[in-house]
Amino acid sequence: MVKNRIDSEAQKDLSPRKKQTRRLCGTNYPLSILFVVVNEFCERFSYYGMKAVLTLYFASFLHWDDDLSTAIYHAFSGLAYFTPVMGALIADSWLGKFKTIIILSIVYVIGHVVKSVGAIPVVGDQKVHVILSMVGLFLIALGTGGIKPCVAAFGGDQFEEEHTYERRRFFSFFYLSINAGSLLSTIITPILRADVQCFGGDCYALAFGVPAALMVIALVVFISGNGMYKKLPPEGNILLDVCRCVGFSIANRWQHRGNNYPKREHWLDWARERYSSQLIKEIKMVSRVLLLYLPLPMFWALFDQQGSRWTLQATRMNANFGGFIIQPDQMQTINALLIVIFIPIFDMGIYPLIGKCKINLTPLRRMTVGMVLAALAFVAAAIVEIEVQRTVMPEPTAKESYIQFINVADKNISISLQGQDDVSVMMAPFQDPDDYIKLRLNSPIQLYSFNLMYENVTSVCNIQISEANAYSALLYTEGELARCKLLKDEKLKPPKGQATIRIINAYSEDMNVTIGDVNFGIVDKNFGISKYAIMDRGHYEGKCKVGTMEYAVDVGLLDFGAAYTIIMNKMPGNGSLKIWKIEDIKANIMHIAWQIPQYVLMSTGEVMFSITGVEFSYSQAPVNMKAVLQSGWLLTVAFGNIIVIIVAKAAFMEQWAEFVLFACLLLAVSVIFTIMAYFYTYVDSEQLVSKDEDKEEEMPPPYRDICLSTVKQTKI
Repeated sequence: MVKNRIDSEAQKDLSPRKKQTRRLCGTNYPLSILFVVVNEFCERFSYYGMKAVLTLYFASFLHWDDDLSTAIYHAFSGLAYFTPVMGALIADSWLGKFKTIIILSIVYVIGHVVKSVGAIPVVGDQKVHVILSMVGLFLIALGTGGIKPCVAAFGGDQFEEEHTYERRRFFSFFYLSINAGSLLSTIITPILRADVQCFGGDCYALAFGVPAALMVIALVVFISGNGMYKKLPPEGNILLDVCRCVGFSIANRWQHRGNNYPKREHWLDWARERYSSQLIKEIKMVSRVLLLYLPLPMFWALFDQQGSRWTLQATRMNANFGGFIIQPDQMQTINALLIVIFIPIFDMGIYPLIGKCKINLTPLRRMTVGMVLAALAFVAAAIVEIEVQRTVMPEPTAKESYIQFINVADKNISISLQGQDDVSVMMAPFQDPDDYIKLRLNSPIQLYSFNLMYENVTSVCNIQISEANAYSALLYTEGELARCKLLKDEKLKPPKGQATIRIINAYSEDMNVTIGDVNFGIVDKNFGISKYAIMDRGHYEGKCKVGTMEYAVDVGLLDFGAAYTIIMNKMPGNGSLKIWKIEDIKANIMHIAWQIPQYVLMSTGEVMFSITGVEFSYSQAPVNMKAVLQSGWLLTVAFGNIIVIIVAKAAFMEQWAEFVLFACLLLAVSVIFTIMAYFYTYVDSEQLVSKDEDKEEEMPPPYRDICLSTVKQTKI
């Protein structure tokens, strides 16, 4: 009776609004849904645009290592999928959907603004940047997660109950806006980061600022439709009732433990003293599905690494496609593109074809296949990583260092390490050095002596080397003797597929060198050396001033991931400028297109796992329990990101081995899931209708039809 009275009062309050509802061009679509769809497009652009450049921001701007960057990235992603439970509780139990969206969107905007300010180099020191970034990310996670369960449901509330077809079509457009916002943002924000220079480097402030502006637009657009919205009052949250019922059942069972009380068929039956049999029955049905959720976080642990580990892998690859250069963080757009392509292919082609072949591909079997495909994607990523590592000089560890020799003399010089016949090399004038020579150290700092033979005259070069470093020994002559000068080299590839360069002045006068837009300043005479400068990949020209003379400089191509030493000298006689470019760290050889197979496998696995999982979840739950399962589904994403954090911080292994580890873990989980699925009994749709409901009442539109449209569930 109380429920009926509340429903009648709600209908009474809303009946005047029904007459005043403004329609789109005389259709049954309320005009208010336009504001909801535009809001969702801008919000998703905001979220995924910021997230696309987040890992590189950690690595390049905050100078964190790959493991820490990956851990914080996934901590943020996990938090964004924990907070939807909070948003649902606030909306359904207290403020209602409209006010919840407004308030948490304001929090969202503040988070974006703080994050953007934290990316401005002149705002404070490193500590300030870290604090602002973490505060901004926390507020963003709070905002995006809090409104996640509210916006789609609020859009559905705008339709009358009889307009079920229009409501389904709305969800199709709604999820299309999600994909459109995601796709455009992952293309645009990496361009803003790399192609726009501000404060002397990549413009992360702009890359974060544009998503902030889009979130402001999202909020303004949503508020603009205020007068047209149908706003249903909060009616209480079923999730709270479920938690109370489960808690009471456990407490009651514990209180009556022992043999003096008769056993009950199911542990939830211990809640019968306080809760209705219908609620207990529905929780039993939901708990069976939630049990199947337990292995699912492992899939998301692999899936979400597209924005972290796979992006970092792309920075060590060749991204030249001839007419254009793709940014490492733009590779994530492949996933969004493939999802839009694959959904209709699977829905209208592959699944019907499998059905005609008399193969019973149930939802749980589809999800299992999706997990296997995701595991294969990581096997492919491991193979690519092994090939990528072939171009990467192993980082020197404790008790070892690397050295190479550069001969700028006019004749051959023979080099041998005193006491070690295995370290011996002959260098011709201006001969490009081969691979670095590894030196073993007995202490953190060690003195080495090399014999240098120049025109049958031997001299000794004494150099002091520290462990875990790379060096170049510059060989030159003084009279009839060979001399050496020790230079400390870069030992790691430059970030984001860029190149790094330094200048050595082999002339007897000071030089002022400019390459592209980078001025290296005065490089001292007689083998003075400049600092390293990081530059984008490309062909570069410049100028060199020696006294009153100015010379044109063409250093050619500075390629992806390479480190160069440019030696400049004036030739005797004609006075021309001689330029010698040495590639200390080899350029990236493995092309970034080799990542496409792993993206294809992962996207195919997502279609079969994620979309099918949503279809299965909603088809197996009572109508008023769908919110509970939605919360449970989102939590699997959150726990998946936690798994990545644990592995990234605990597994001290090479990257390819970590990829293989994740693939093996997911394959093992898929076997466990297959066993669990074998014993699962699908629920008939008639069992989902509550006994308290009117049998003639029309159920809400099936989520199956929503999810098989152009939806990418992971972007909800």
